[in-house]
Amino acid sequence: MKYDAIIIGSGAGGLSCALTLAKEGKKVLVLEQHYVAGGWCHSFKLKGHRYTPGIHYIGLLGEGESTSELYKGLGIANDLEFYKMNEKAYEHCHIGEERFDIPAGFDAFNEAMRERFPHDKKNITKYLKMVRTVSTQLQLIPKINGFWDLITIPWRTRYLGKYGLFSLKAISNWFVKDDLAKIILNIQAGDHGLPPAKASFPLHAAVMEHYFAGGYYPKGGGESIVNAMLKAIEKHEGDVWTSSAVKQILLEDIVGDDAKGKKAVGVQLKDGEKIYADIIVSNADPQKTYDTLVGRENLGAKLVEKLDATTYSCSSLMLFVTINADARALGLDSGNIWVVPNKDMDEVYEEMMGTDLLEKEYFDGMFISCTTLKDPSSFDGKNHVLEIITYINYDAFDEFKDEDKKRSDKYKEFKKALEAKMIKSLEKAVPGIEKSIIHTNLATPITNDFYINTTRGNVYGTAKNLQQIGPNAFKPKSEIEGLYLCGASILSHGVAGASFSGVTTAGVILGKRQDELLVHDNSQNIKIYDAEASV
Repeated sequence: MKYDAIIIGSGAGGLSCALTLAKEGKKVLVLEQHYVAGGWCHSFKLKGHRYTPGIHYIGLLGEGESTSELYKGLGIANDLEFYKMNEKAYEHCHIGEERFDIPAGFDAFNEAMRERFPHDKKNITKYLKMVRTVSTQLQLIPKINGFWDLITIPWRTRYLGKYGLFSLKAISNWFVKDDLAKIILNIQAGDHGLPPAKASFPLHAAVMEHYFAGGYYPKGGGESIVNAMLKAIEKHEGDVWTSSAVKQILLEDIVGDDAKGKKAVGVQLKDGEKIYADIIVSNADPQKTYDTLVGRENLGAKLVEKLDATTYSCSSLMLFVTINADARALGLDSGNIWVVPNKDMDEVYEEMMGTDLLEKEYFDGMFISCTTLKDPSSFDGKNHVLEIITYINYDAFDEFKDEDKKRSDKYKEFKKALEAKMIKSLEKAVPGIEKSIIHTNLATPITNDFYINTTRGNVYGTAKNLQQIGPNAFKPKSEIEGLYLCGASILSHGVAGASFSGVTTAGVILGKRQDELLVHDNSQNIKIYDAEASV
């Protein structure tokens, strides 16, 4: 069978692109190398307990908000249920010995900061208002429609233009004086895996705006979102094949009097099967797409130069933990916990990116999430499930990157030592938890390579620094005719960012705007529950 479009990879971007194309009448095929669909959004079970490695919270799911409108426009909202995380503290900041809870709501957050830092309250309010202004102006860009918008957009986005070329650290330093306040305001830089000095201020403003109203967690874990998309793709007669790794994208020379260049005509699977389509969309990152699937010999010199200059986000260690204790008695709730030392965050990040992972007794930075409190329906009445993450440099695992699935004894011992350090760091953050642990499993950058197939085990696609976002990012339409890209490296990262990327790429293919593809549907509604309701 020949398809209209083949999508390589079933992450949030690939599935949203496939669904958008299928809704517009295209016959689509999604190919996934893993044995389950979903990419970072997939869920898996260990000892009967569910874990979701890539979804820890999602924002803007309230009525009329952008992520809610995304799911309604895709036609999957009726199949989704979410729990709203602790409104008084959806983020817990453990900064050395200092503690601060970030509440849901712009005004509530602003007031909490002003109460904690009265000597800096005017500056904090100015900064938060500027964050909201810049984020709002950033969202106007994809909505440009017609001559009048083109004429007025420079004025309507003037603050984005004023602050758009500066780092998060530069802008927060200009506005805010108190060092602890700056750490709190910048702590969500962990959501893009960059230190404040390298993170783009507009990007961070968008992340903060995404969560100003609070955080939500999907009932049923990440697989519930994946399953809703798969159901909708099937409804529109699309196909999704798992355990179907793509070996290469098939190319042909463009034929014509002034012909030059290549066009994508299909894919070849690793088992040798060839499948043809007029449109090929890669949800893999640019390095995997162009280096592995296309081949550099088929690329122009400028694109090769761009690939060589591209850097990717950090990698991670992720510890999956099951405990047989009352998680709330240990001080946990549905809110996330960010753990960092009380010092300059750029210094912390630099230390975290060192290659000797066993040099220190504890990991400096950690993210702690108790999913059975975020999704009470998943609690079995006895055992709670946690996911603990720390960011690391992929180079720390460089010697193991070429090992096959049967890992070496050296790798196993290294992993065992890191797991012990993760548990020790968790115990420091949540005293008393270690004695209740009944099961653990550690995922490393090598795990990311194997299951997600990312360049250098990255967790957020390309590093979202000032040189690699906006006009400098990789484009949805490639220089190869018929080949397109979507996902975390194209528009933005995170579940919502990657999903919107898929819709954007579909729009480029179809010649339609986002608002034409995501039409509000009053019959679609997401069910929202309170994760803390039973407390």
